[in-house]
Amino acid sequence: MTSLALAQRSLADPSVHHPLWPPLTQGCPVTSTDEIAYPLDIDYAYDDVPADLFTRPAAHGLERWAPLLPPLAAPGLGEGNTPLVRLPDGVRVKDESRNPTWSHKDRLNRVAVSAAVASGARGIVVSSSGNHGASAAAYAARAGLPCAVFTSPDAPPAVASHLRAYGATVLTVPYASVRPLMRRIVDELGFQSVSSVTDTAHTGHPFGPEGYKTLAYEVALDLGRAPAAVHLPTGYGELLFGVAKGFQELVRLGVTDSVPRLYAAEPAAAGALTEALRTGRPVARVPVGPTAAYAIDCEISGYRGVLAVSETGGAARTVTDAQMQAAQAELAAQGIWCETSSAAGLAALRAHGPHESEGPVVCVVTSSGYKDIATARQTYAPTAPDWPSIEAALRGAWSE
Repeated sequence: MTSLALAQRSLADPSVHHPLWPPLTQGCPVTSTDEIAYPLDIDYAYDDVPADLFTRPAAHGLERWAPLLPPLAAPGLGEGNTPLVRLPDGVRVKDESRNPTWSHKDRLNRVAVSAAVASGARGIVVSSSGNHGASAAAYAARAGLPCAVFTSPDAPPAVASHLRAYGATVLTVPYASVRPLMRRIVDELGFQSVSSVTDTAHTGHPFGPEGYKTLAYEVALDLGRAPAAVHLPTGYGELLFGVAKGFQELVRLGVTDSVPRLYAAEPAAAGALTEALRTGRPVARVPVGPTAAYAIDCEISGYRGVLAVSETGGAARTVTDAQMQAAQAELAAQGIWCETSSAAGLAALRAHGPHESEGPVVCVVTSSGYKDIATARQTYAPTAPDWPSIEAALRGAWSE
């Protein structure tokens, strides 16, 4: 199937359009200001979307949704089509840890790396504390492109293993140096960035969030309707924006008749989007305190998140580490093991509630518990190999 993508347009002023190529990874050159670099969105020939697109059999891989994505020039890894698991109280959990590199970032990188391939980039560069870097490295390897990853020396062991396995060049420099160096890699070496290179806001890749729309398509098809609300762990807001756009497209195409309220869940140690919405600003910068939710402890928000929450009538909410860890334990008790950050959506629902009365509620789990930094430090004391010790251990577990 052929992509129906037409152009890039400014999210600050949708009347401002740019050609589809090249991807404008540093924001809109017309509407951006010295204070904020506004990201781009992708427009499509919606009138030409195949009538049977949403009735075709489910399948892994974003190829199914090719008409509503930018050109998929890079091969995939079977991303998407993740399960929607129902908890005992009826809340549904969209488990993105089932993607090829165990996180939702595979949806973004299938599209962003494709953009790099299609535009002739010599490689991929990304700044990431974990999931994004591991995923970008995998899709770059699949596409035959070199990948440079700026990351923390304290990255979770599972992420470090991914980066080594995929042959990425791992760079650990002081945080303040990352984006200037990324821009030089782009300008001097011909690489394309699949994460943000701007300092005044999180701008990000214009094509990448389009991959997140497919999560909304899958949820709606699994439920047979749009949910009433979706709760999502939120860092820079790209997932939030992509999911909102996906549900908006479903209404535009007549597949569903409503757009759910989207709720952003941020760690209380940060909360940049919460601050932007509270103050009515397009972006906000906040101090970041200690938190186990390293994947979403962002000091600056993205304009995409403001739009997603505002346009869907949702809200941004903050949750403590204790609340996220309680939600993480609740999910584990149902067989879903996720990292601390990934439990933020369910934590926000449990802390702030109540459940929506007009339809299903969905919480998105973004990545696997293997990605938690604490996972590698967990060990077990040896058990004596005699029956009394084994029986005592089992009876103790049953009584908990």
